[in-house]
Amino acid sequence: MTTFETYLDSLKGTLDDGLVALLGNIADATRRISDTLRTSSLSGLSGATDVVNVQGETQKPLDILSNDIMLDACKASAAVSFAVSEELDSEVPVHADGKYAVIFDPLDGSSNLDVNVTVGTIFSVVPATSSADLLQTGRSQIVAGFAAYGPQTCLVITTGKGVQIFTLDDSGTYVMTASDVKIVPETKEFAINAARRASWDDVVARYIEQSIDAGYNMRWVGSMVADAYRIFNRGGVFLYPADRHKPTSGGRLRLLYEGNPMGLLVEAAGGAAIVGDIGILDVKPTALHQRVPVIFGSRVEVNKIAGAYTAAKVAEPA
Repeated sequence: MTTFETYLDSLKGTLDDGLVALLGNIADATRRISDTLRTSSLSGLSGATDVVNVQGETQKPLDILSNDIMLDACKASAAVSFAVSEELDSEVPVHADGKYAVIFDPLDGSSNLDVNVTVGTIFSVVPATSSADLLQTGRSQIVAGFAAYGPQTCLVITTGKGVQIFTLDDSGTYVMTASDVKIVPETKEFAINAARRASWDDVVARYIEQSIDAGYNMRWVGSMVADAYRIFNRGGVFLYPADRHKPTSGGRLRLLYEGNPMGLLVEAAGGAAIVGDIGILDVKPTALHQRVPVIFGSRVEVNKIAGAYTAAKVAEPA
């Protein structure tokens, strides 16, 4: 049996000791969040607050609590220079001599909490000794992962080569349940919010129409970590395109907190992740809370969509 702790031991010599200790603290934080979520409605932590975060979203008590738990994990890690959270306006300086920034969405999908749908914590680690280092492309990520809090609590992680999945057991130990996970290259399943059909661009609209004609199935949980976890286990494509009626919005999902971590995980599992006709990991961030359209999953399908974007660009009038 391989536990997360024995997995971390195997990384020593590949990753420095400070980074290994940080990953242990992040795993501990996800355990705490999982325990809190399990009894949240009994503890009076359901519903929403009257606080609106930097994203313009109404915070829930569990958003705030999960954010505090992740910040505590960063502060307990001597290697951390900055903590960067989707819930906060700007980066939080942690240790002046730290070498790594932890970038995280403490509770992705929290709007689904009150209906008992899987939610999660998404995180990535990048080298950073100054605030100027925070706006790097996703290629600079050393580690990326997410915890999915559903019927089981699972931790999905990559250090750039391969994806490992751990499941939390009754004793509070993460046990490896899948190693070197690969996303199947071809699929007949997609995840998209069909209610937004009128806002899709021509490429996405055509892809979905052709997929339905070909007998593809649609799955949409409305929680990205839930849809992503399904894709890692049985393939598929996740699409959250830009709104064609809001051309300046650039998309809905956050590049640093959602697109980049998921992009690194997906590529490490043999899949593909794109923003239009370029890879998510090649997008140069311009702001901490930058939003982008996100498409990821089985490589053959994602490459088909990327090719359609390239063809559409070539066909545009000069």
